[in-house]
Amino acid sequence: MSHARPVLRRPEGGLALVLALVAAAAVFVAVFLFGRTNTPDYTATLFGRADADALRLKAQLATGVLVLAALQLLLALWMYGRLPGPRRVPGPVPITHRIVGVLLFALTVPIAVHCVRAYGVQLTGSRAAVHSIAGCFFYGAFAAKVLLVHSRRLPGWALPLAGGAMVVAVVVLWYSSALWHFNGDSVPVLSVG
Repeated sequence: MSHARPVLRRPEGGLALVLALVAAAAVFVAVFLFGRTNTPDYTATLFGRADADALRLKAQLATGVLVLAALQLLLALWMYGRLPGPRRVPGPVPITHRIVGVLLFALTVPIAVHCVRAYGVQLTGSRAAVHSIAGCFFYGAFAAKVLLVHSRRLPGWALPLAGGAMVVAVVVLWYSSALWHFNGDSVPVLSVG
């Protein structure tokens, strides 16, 4: 009879996927409920700016997030050999991908805090509803990606799907907020209602 100690292992791929989905759903629901129960404070400031100045600053910061998300996508495609040209990935690419990801996430926090403080999660009007849901989804997708990036037993599609979901969420958030602001409070499709 063997008395060998059990070896502690990382969760199997299926379990890691389930945990990531549960975390994504939990974060989505938590942000959504917090935003729905928050009493909007339309006088809330962002770095000392209020009203139209705060909206302009958020639109500019969101544009920076969009640029960083595009860079993240390009770096990820390079790391996974999905770009044309040389297949060799220089050593700085993965660390650059991580640094850009941290900067991207950090830049979203003041924007999101102002949105939740000033407006909460709004479901009236198509633009506000899409923007609110996309914001909750972004943070859920982020939670999933953080968990998935640390698992080595995943199907090959899992991490790119989580990263891609985050990029799509950033595009939707930018379209429903920054572009809306820059375009005189109007964007195609979402300006109705």
